[in-house]
Amino acid sequence: MEELVGTCKRCGKKIYCQDGFLDGVVREDKTLVCFDCDQKKETHIADT
Repeated sequence: MEELVGTCKRCGKKIYCQDGFLDGVVREDKTLVCFDCDQKKETHIADT
């Protein structure tokens, strides 16, 4: 089962809940981002 949860705050990609699993990350500030955008931020932090 697939249900639209919202859109990524950074890129606008649609984020779904699939079989009880969220295809994204809820950040500390309660915003929703996709895995790709979340991974890019983590990579950028690790590079500095």
